[in-house]
Amino acid sequence: MINKKIVKVGNIECGSKDLFLISGPCVIEEESIMMKTAEKLKEVSERMKIKIIYKSSFQKDNRSSLKYYDGPGLDKGVKLLAKVKEQFGFPILTDIHYPDQAAAAGAVCDVLQIPAYLCMQSTLLVAAAKTGKVVNIKHGQFLAPDNMKHPLQKCIEAGNDNVILTERGYTFGYNDLIVDPRSFFHLNNLGYPVVFDITHCVRKYGIPSSDAKGGAREFLPVLSRAGVASGVDGIFIETHPDPAKALCDAASQLCVYDLEEFLKPLIELHALEVKYRK
Repeated sequence: MINKKIVKVGNIECGSKDLFLISGPCVIEEESIMMKTAEKLKEVSERMKIKIIYKSSFQKDNRSSLKYYDGPGLDKGVKLLAKVKEQFGFPILTDIHYPDQAAAAGAVCDVLQIPAYLCMQSTLLVAAAKTGKVVNIKHGQFLAPDNMKHPLQKCIEAGNDNVILTERGYTFGYNDLIVDPRSFFHLNNLGYPVVFDITHCVRKYGIPSSDAKGGAREFLPVLSRAGVASGVDGIFIETHPDPAKALCDAASQLCVYDLEEFLKPLIELHALEVKYRK
């Protein structure tokens, strides 16, 4: 087993033997939704003894229609994330889409996430890296897993090797994403913490996320177990108190009240994977 760099996010040692979770609503919604989700995540973290990075996006700039909700914007969104951080103590992760968003987001957030579609954008990667915050690079669905060494190297050359790599499936046929377990092998061999984004890989792209056919939640258990058994360091699960009413990715987010039961077999499986890791 390759020795990985330990990347610290708050009090979480990403890449250590402890499984961690990135979770929260896909996009920032009204304050009550954000706080209700954070409150439940705090309970889950304490009961399950799993450390959580709270995730939500202030902007979703890749919605398939201008009519769809794309978030509250940078200023309002970061203020609300700061409130979640202050009240619940979670490290915070959010996406950035443009280099000029990096500094403002980095002033509050512990992790800046590079969206999958943008994972090869040099100026975006460099701007995120130069904040000194941890950079989570989502694996582009168009890129072979071992080629994630290129965006990783850009961050390192910009002076920041605190990087996490997140798998979220490959474009296959029409509108489907397919998870190839071999990708976990390749990403692990790059020597940095690897996360499996479970909920995005069950989206049906091209179908509105508010449509029940826009996601395939029935595959979440089998996919999550395959990823954990393959040796990922963390899992990424977007959660919402009432997914059917979520303003983004309604068909794929997991209900936050179901999260604890969903995590139980994953935590047990991770413990076994670590025990027999070679």
